[in-house]
This record gives sequence, C-alpha cells and structure tokens, in this order.
Amino acid sequence: MINYQNLTVFNGSPKGGTTINSFDPYTSIDKYITPPNAGKPISRLLPGASFYSKLLWVVIKSGLRAKYGTYSGTDWVNNSAEVFRYLESSGIQYQLEGLNNISATDDPVVFIGNHMSTLETMVLPCLIQPRKETTFVVKQELLEYPFFKHVLGAREPLEVGREKPREDLRIVLRQGKQKLTDGRSVIIFPQRTRSSHFKPKEFNSLGVKLAERSGVPFIPVALVTDAWGNGKLLKDVGKIQPQKTVHFAFGEPRAVSGNTTESHREVLEFIRNKLNEWGREDCLPSD
Repeated sequence: MINYQNLTVFNGSPKGGTTINSFDPYTSIDKYITPPNAGKPISRLLPGASFYSKLLWVVIKSGLRAKYGTYSGTDWVNNSAEVFRYLESSGIQYQLEGLNNISATDDPVVFIGNHMSTLETMVLPCLIQPRKETTFVVKQELLEYPFFKHVLGAREPLEVGREKPREDLRIVLRQGKQKLTDGRSVIIFPQRTRSSHFKPKEFNSLGVKLAERSGVPFIPVALVTDAWGNGKLLKDVGKIQPQKTVHFAFGEPRAVSGNTTESHREVLEFIRNKLNEWGREDCLPSD
C-alpha cells in the first residue's frame, strides 16, 4: 500500500474545510504520487474537452502577460503548475521521483531526456524552475505559436531548426555554454521529434557534449507522457487518456569525465531502465 502522507503535499483549506491534496512546486519533496481523489467526476467524463478549455485560458493569459514584459520565472512556475493540476483533475495520475536530485548540486546542469508529448514542455517548468533557474532548447516553430511564443520568448530559450543539424550544434554549444556560465540550467530533448517510442538511434549526444564543453554536470530524465497524445491534425492537441500514468524520473547529477560516449550511454541506459521498471516496454524498440 502506498503511503501518500510521505509522498504528497497536503494543503489544508484556509477556512478549515475539506483538505486539498495537490502538488506544490515550492515544497521540497523527492517523490509525488497523485492522490486517489484528485480527479473531478465532471472532468473525468470528458477529459479532453475539460482540459483543453482550461489550457486555452492559461496560454492566453500567460501569453499576454509575457507579450507586455511582465512575465517572471514565478509566473512560469505557477502557470505550469496550473496545467499540472488541470491534467490531474481530468483523471491523469502522476508518479514523480528523484525531484531532490534537481537541487543536489548548486551548479547549473544540463537536463537530458526523452520527448513524448507536449505534456513535458508544459509541466517540467513547475518541477525544475523552483529548484534551478532554467530554460529549454526549443524548435523555432514553437516560437511561432500565438501567445505561447511570448511565454517561451520570455524565458530566453535556445532556438534550433530542423534543416541544418550542424548549425544547430553550433548554436546549442555556443549559446548553451553562455546560459550555463550565467547560472541557468538547460533542458534538452535530443530526439529528432516527439515520439511515443524511445529510439536510441535517433537520440543524439548533444546534451552530454554541451555539459562537457561547459564543465557542468548533466542529469538524465526519463519520462512517459503519452497520456497527452499527439494529435493528427494539430500535434499539440491530441487525445487525453487518463488510463495512462504519467511518469517523470530525475537521475543523480553526473560529471562527464572526458568520455562523452560513455556519458551518453548512461543517459540511454537510465531511460531504458526506467521504461522497463514502469512496465512500458511497449515504448522501447523491438530490435
């Protein structure tokens, strides 16, 4: 039996009413599991419609604030936490682990993870930003989305395209090193694109190369986020599937000891082992 008292954050109602069980991004915990009563019956009935209607408002209000230059790191965390909780209220269950590893070193780090869906882009800020000032490596196309482009722009991301891999490499190594030197951690998804399958052959070593070039540790990140599916017409608007559990796991900070090949292998093994541990062998290559 899971001991939720040790895993979740309990926020008492200020009026002495019903206790609310919810994730608090500003509380130091290592693990979190969604409490059994987190989902709302009405939201569970139509999870997609319920979630996307709320998400639209979050994107609009945060985008407008960012457009006019009043969007802070705290705003980013709070909006991300809203998305986290809206997904929970739609019936999605989270299992988070290794959160204390994020702040296990005072140094900025390179977070290197697999990339499944839009969910991690929306949720990672409330997991990482309260513990480490951070930004993303993002594709230029995300900076063209209405409203959302202003939010990302406010976080000064590293912009890459898809057409010129060598130029992307130079951008990430040069600008990423500067971000890290300035004390800001960098989140990078080395896969070519979002995919419900983890494909090591398409998972490049840019993350560990950035860590090695910058002289900072890296943290491997394994995730399963296909509860927010990729859409057919609009990739960011896919099916919300509460029957699938969302997993995030953060490994311990690791130094690149002059061998980026070995460090890259460590990242791949961390992700592969976690997918097996979570019973998601279906996300692994069959060969």
